[in-house]
Amino acid sequence: MKSKEPGLAGRLVTFIRNLLFDPSLLTFLGFGCILVETVLNVVIVEKVKYTEIDWMAYMSEVEGFLNGTHDYTQLKGGTGPLVYPAGFVYFFSGLYYLTDKGQNIRLAQYIFGFFYALFYGLVVSVMARTKAVPPFILLFFTFASYRIHSIFALRLFNDPVAMLFLYLSLAFLLEKRWLLGCAIFSLAVSIKMNVMLFAPGLAFILLAETGFLWTCFYIGICGIIQLLLGLPFLMENPMGYVKMSFDLSRQFFFKWTVNYRFLPEEIFHSRYFHISLLALHISLLIALFVLRWRKLPRPLTPRSILLILMSSNFIGIACARSLHYQFYVWYYHSLPALLFSTRLPVPLVMLILGCVELCWNTYPSTVLSSSVLQACHVIGAIALLAPPRQVRPVEVKDKGC
Repeated sequence: MKSKEPGLAGRLVTFIRNLLFDPSLLTFLGFGCILVETVLNVVIVEKVKYTEIDWMAYMSEVEGFLNGTHDYTQLKGGTGPLVYPAGFVYFFSGLYYLTDKGQNIRLAQYIFGFFYALFYGLVVSVMARTKAVPPFILLFFTFASYRIHSIFALRLFNDPVAMLFLYLSLAFLLEKRWLLGCAIFSLAVSIKMNVMLFAPGLAFILLAETGFLWTCFYIGICGIIQLLLGLPFLMENPMGYVKMSFDLSRQFFFKWTVNYRFLPEEIFHSRYFHISLLALHISLLIALFVLRWRKLPRPLTPRSILLILMSSNFIGIACARSLHYQFYVWYYHSLPALLFSTRLPVPLVMLILGCVELCWNTYPSTVLSSSVLQACHVIGAIALLAPPRQVRPVEVKDKGC
């Protein structure tokens, strides 16, 4: 007997199942999500009240530069001195002019909404290229990301701008276009220093794929870009520029911490605690190298490149001295790819993602929310150090630049 052809309802169910779970259809679903995101951002800008946090401080900082001040120690805003590298100054100077000296907040929100659409498109491109997540995760990105939408369209932070450049860099690195990837990576660092958390992974990838001499060349390109961007400020007050824009010893306020609310405040500010976290950070990176990175087959696949970079960043975030709410964008879109690469069962992966989302949306943070967040980080770090899921490799040829 001939097997019965599935009816319309059966074909529809099969199509929806494939659309949600078949990685080859991720781009198709991603296009729809980008359209939804565009509409969603317009609704957010029009209907949700804007909250001033750092935008006017950014505008005051770049206004000093535009008025001729090149001594970094003299560039200040309402929240204190300028603490970001030179790329931030140039980028937000452009926004200063586009938004009538920062006064046209609504236009600034729409510009950041446009940034979010570009960013989301890059995320979809990266995930589709690596097949690192099932497509239904895009729905999670779109409909469960209150904090992320807020960071872009309602707060106008520089963190999403840095991550926009980072994902653009990642798109080139996945294609092994090392020169462009590294150059854009350096631009991302010049917006905000958190991008340096990806640097250990990038250094390993370059060494594994191009060798020592070419790695030195690409790192040199990154350094030259930083030097050229900072040149006006280095010529005026070199020590002031380096100290203000690349200060790793900056103290954070306990009242804003998302991840260490459960600690006594004196321990949170303790230098010994900070040193311990740095030691743990270095130890976990070494463990990642020994247990995971060096065992990856050569040449590295796009998926391997993605997971190396994102695991490097995740370890840095898990060991951070403090996390503020805008820092969520540093790893929100990479968490599913990292967790799905481990042997954790899918229900546990979804539970962790849900708990992390709830913790970042708890304001102000509580002892419970920060404890649960750090517990999720610990589980994620342990899972990343264990043997990964087996996947079919997809190779890509080295394109050089």
